Amino acid sequence: MADHARSDDPAVQAQLDRFAQLSPGRDILGLERIRVLLAAIGDPHLALPPVFHVAGTNGKGSTCTFLRAMLESAGLRVHAYTSPHLVRFNERIRVAGRLIDDAALAPLLAEVLDAAEREDIGPSFFEATTAAALLAFARTPADACVIEVGLGGRLDATNVIPEPLVCGIAQLGLDHEGFLLDPTNGPEFAPLERIGFEKAGIAKQSAPLVTMDYPPSVALRIADVAAASHTICLSRAAAWDCEIKGNKLLYRDSSGEIALPLPALEGPHQAENAALAVAMLRHQSRIDVPLEAMRSGISSAHWPARLHLLSNGPLRSPAPEGVEVWLDGGHNPNAAEMLARFFAKDTGAHGKADIIIGMLANKDAAGFLSILAPVINSVTAVPIPGHECHSPEALCDMARAVGISQTDQAADVADALARISARGSTGRIAILGSLYLAGVVLRENDQLPD
Repeated sequence: MADHARSDDPAVQAQLDRFAQLSPGRDILGLERIRVLLAAIGDPHLALPPVFHVAGTNGKGSTCTFLRAMLESAGLRVHAYTSPHLVRFNERIRVAGRLIDDAALAPLLAEVLDAAEREDIGPSFFEATTAAALLAFARTPADACVIEVGLGGRLDATNVIPEPLVCGIAQLGLDHEGFLLDPTNGPEFAPLERIGFEKAGIAKQSAPLVTMDYPPSVALRIADVAAASHTICLSRAAAWDCEIKGNKLLYRDSSGEIALPLPALEGPHQAENAALAVAMLRHQSRIDVPLEAMRSGISSAHWPARLHLLSNGPLRSPAPEGVEVWLDGGHNPNAAEMLARFFAKDTGAHGKADIIIGMLANKDAAGFLSILAPVINSVTAVPIPGHECHSPEALCDMARAVGISQTDQAADVADALARISARGSTGRIAILGSLYLAGVVLRENDQLPD
């Protein structure tokens, strides 16, 4: 199944099954097929409410969540398109504030796939689902769209939007190198510069480009792309900034300083993602979001599987009472650094974390573990059902190679939790390494994202 999308609704599943017949070119980046597909269904991307378009390696989903929460706190109806989903495909498409329901999703997918077959387009899974989302958004009135880039930016299917309201780029790091560093479809810059170049490809003349602060060479690449697109680049530190002071997030730009609450989402990086969303709102003039709506949105924003404290449920039950069980789908070095900072801050009170890890075979598990090693007490490795992944044995070997002596292998997360509980946890358990694994955890713990 393309992108491992499944549904309990037979009508939706019937459409998802059709993706098995898609073109072998499904992994080729580019805008040619999506443009032809959109033309075949009436060019819905030309009839959208104002669009907030967000790229980045880490934090773009959280930034989209903060944007949506603040806009909705202002009383606005908001469409949102994000990826990947964790449990249900419906999570990707939020229409006027609600996850798309199966009764609407099945005919929508059918309409897009029928057009693709009729025109012999052969779109990828992401291209077809992007078209379906844009079609839903064009047909339902709303005040704004929040759209997350899937992969990269310049050649991502979401980059067909001609005139976004404002664009943003979250934190950058190395991920999906096989696509984003491919020398056959782009310049041979240094790796992180090339990543910045690809993400900045969403820049449009109609929209300011709001970014985080990056190393000088990367910032220069992004500024060059912005200049070529005839738009202004508003980077952190130069055009806006933020800091955590006590229990407040202080944001400032040329219009002044405002005090905001810290997000309910855990980790200092989430305060930075919230500030990026605020900067995007404050550097556009078509949609008014009052300060109180910003405060309310930041406080209420929820984004599953991003430093998510699991509630009591069927899967979590083997963990002892009083032991925190955290879930995070981060899987690259940037994510590991954020996690390491989070778990390091309370090591004195809780001790080092016992982690359960499963990771796809194309991810740098050794690098991920090496960054986390100083804050890890033990590693219990698990497979990821239905995916090509590092074997538990290989993950344990990698853990020992970076100095984590206590390792174990388990059949699944429930088995891993039972094993950790039997030998006595230090007080915190973290399930890490893959959003696909996170989806399994949420489903088995009866915590479906809404």
